[in-house]
Amino acid sequence: MDVRHLDLLRELATRGTLAAVAEATHRTPSALSQQLRTAEREFGVRLVEREGRGLRLTAEGRLLAEGAEEVNAALATVRARLDAARGEVGGPVSIGCFPSAGAALLPELVLRFEGTGVELNLDDFDLMEAEYAGRTLDHDIVIAHSLSGEGPAGAERLVRRVLAREPIDVALPAAHPLAARAALRPQDLRGTVWVGVPAGYPFDHLLIAIETAAGERFPRRFRLRDNRLIAALVGREVGLALLPRFTTPHLDGVVLRPLTGLPARRSIVALCRPDRHARPSVRAIVEALVAIGARLSDDIVGPDRYGGARQEEPHDPRTRP
Repeated sequence: MDVRHLDLLRELATRGTLAAVAEATHRTPSALSQQLRTAEREFGVRLVEREGRGLRLTAEGRLLAEGAEEVNAALATVRARLDAARGEVGGPVSIGCFPSAGAALLPELVLRFEGTGVELNLDDFDLMEAEYAGRTLDHDIVIAHSLSGEGPAGAERLVRRVLAREPIDVALPAAHPLAARAALRPQDLRGTVWVGVPAGYPFDHLLIAIETAAGERFPRRFRLRDNRLIAALVGREVGLALLPRFTTPHLDGVVLRPLTGLPARRSIVALCRPDRHARPSVRAIVEALVAIGARLSDDIVGPDRYGGARQEEPHDPRTRP
């Protein structure tokens, strides 16, 4: 059994099309088609079938794609034991992360692993929640966020470690009448205008839930991805926004207020494929991220960060005066 054939089926199951696999693996679709035919001869079954202009895995193809995870995890475990016996814990480890969590987690991580023999390779991206799991094909560790549970959709077969649970607050201009309140309910937000995120992004789902609870649709002036840009527009009174409490940089003229009446919290999660997580260096980095994330709220909400003591509001631990 050629493990490369199993890997191809796993790639196709995750990425969806031969063109996507070809682009990600720097091969041509024709070369991949030839490899699929070779794999079918080896296994003695059809692995793919036509669906419109594309291909989809047959039941046997899906079974083998799932088996690829088990085979690679077993091989990685044996390799990890060999590395441990030789005293080798190092080598390159790639991390993909959405920007706001990266700014909060990665600087300390880089310092921790300087001179250890572990070579960190960093990448940043901001995606829809369902797209994070697929990036674990390209990175050893993917730091994702999810409003729907302990991990994003599609990550059920991955190793998942929650790094932090972060409230999502309403960001307002400091001069806005609602800024005088310690907390906000959905109905308090009637009549407001917003700077939103692209449709399908987790924060957009939360804003839709707020609209449903308030019984009113909120106009969006813009739909943007960068939290720093969104916060800057809030400070200029362009509109309100939803921003994460711990990982939003401080900006004069912007206040955050907690939302009550519905769940408004995201999980920041490290995702790994089991075979990648079996490597000692990857596990060491995941454990370091867990430790950094556990201190995230205590480190960031201290009184000195925002130029004054925090107000003693039980539901508003990071009021910006």
